[in-house]
This record gives sequence, C-alpha cells and structure tokens, in this order.
Amino acid sequence: MQEEYLYDILRSPVMTEKSTVLSESGKYVFKTKVNATKSQIKRAVEKIFKVKVVKVHTMIIKGKVKYFRRIRGVQSDYKKAIVTLAENNNIDLTVGIK
Repeated sequence: MQEEYLYDILRSPVMTEKSTVLSESGKYVFKTKVNATKSQIKRAVEKIFKVKVVKVHTMIIKGKVKYFRRIRGVQSDYKKAIVTLAENNNIDLTVGIK
C-alpha cells in the first residue's frame, strides 16, 4: 500500500475528553474516509504508527444542518474509527502539536 494512500484513509485523530479517556485503555479515535473499510483502517494504523491493532470499530457520523445569517449549510459526513491496540502498544498523538 502506498504511503500517500495511507494518509488519505486516516484524516485526523479525534482529540476530545472522551477519546483521551479511551486512549488510557489502549483505544484511539480517528476520523477516516467514509468509504474506508475496517481492514484498510487497520493496515493504515499499523503501517503509519508501527503498532499492532486488535480491533477496529467504525461508525458513520451524519453531517448536521447549520444556519449562518439565514443561509443554510450542511456539514459533511465522516466515518469515525475506534482502534484498539494490542497490549504494551501506544500512540503518541500529541507529537507535533504547538
């Protein structure tokens, strides 16, 4: 699998309070492409972060309708993946944050 394609599957990590609590138990949350499969997400995480993935749970988040000055807009849909790592594996998502 090409390196550029791996970064296209994993859009960004989700950094919320709930995902931070999950990361303490070895689970990490990522925004992914809507049409990415669980096996593609697993391969991308394993190759990018060099860890062993045990499980991948996915869910599609539908975009919300938002209004700005009486103009209707729609946020785009995205897929969220919760990746469970093998024991003694971890990912440092805070690297590069300034």
